[in-house]
Amino acid sequence: MFERCRSWLLIALCTLALKELAGAGLIYAKAALAPHLMARAWAATQAEGGVHKPWPWADTWPVARLRVPQLGIDQFVLAGASGNALAFGPGLDAAGVEPGQGGTAVIAGHRDTHFRFLQHLVPAMSLSVELPDGRLLQYRVAESRVVDSRQPVAAPSHFGPAELELVTCYPFDAIRPGGPLRYVVHAQPAGAEWQAFSPLSAAQGVIPL
Repeated sequence: MFERCRSWLLIALCTLALKELAGAGLIYAKAALAPHLMARAWAATQAEGGVHKPWPWADTWPVARLRVPQLGIDQFVLAGASGNALAFGPGLDAAGVEPGQGGTAVIAGHRDTHFRFLQHLVPAMSLSVELPDGRLLQYRVAESRVVDSRQPVAAPSHFGPAELELVTCYPFDAIRPGGPLRYVVHAQPAGAEWQAFSPLSAAQGVIPL
């Protein structure tokens, strides 16, 4: 009887281990395959317009392409900034405007994956956002700052120059995710007048770096 119970227990443990390994393998396979599926969906969007999901059950799709030539960054920006979307790339936050429209477009990403490069952006560095219709929006970094999400801050503007904010959690080497601090890179249209950190930012709870 004891031997039979031990055998069933061993089978159960092996089955559970295989299930966990299969789940982990599926996650890694999906992560490896996702960029190729995103690229195919983006190509279809540019060629045909409309929404093209990278896989049928996806709850997000590429809406722009973010590039930082000096850092070798080339990423698809996905619709929405939910946890599911951010697992596959930076997401366009609905709190801001669409890139190229008057006001501030906001793109969020994880600090330990897609947006880890934000810490290397410096004032005057160039970046671009490509839109589905082929337009290429050129920006220049104006400033980087740390904000506390628990403090009231001004909502992204929906008027004025077509600006861009890249947002991730902070600090970059935090052991526990989900802290209250956010690292924000503010970029303005290339060629336009731009200002680095100003006293007005400090009055809004912004910490200069």
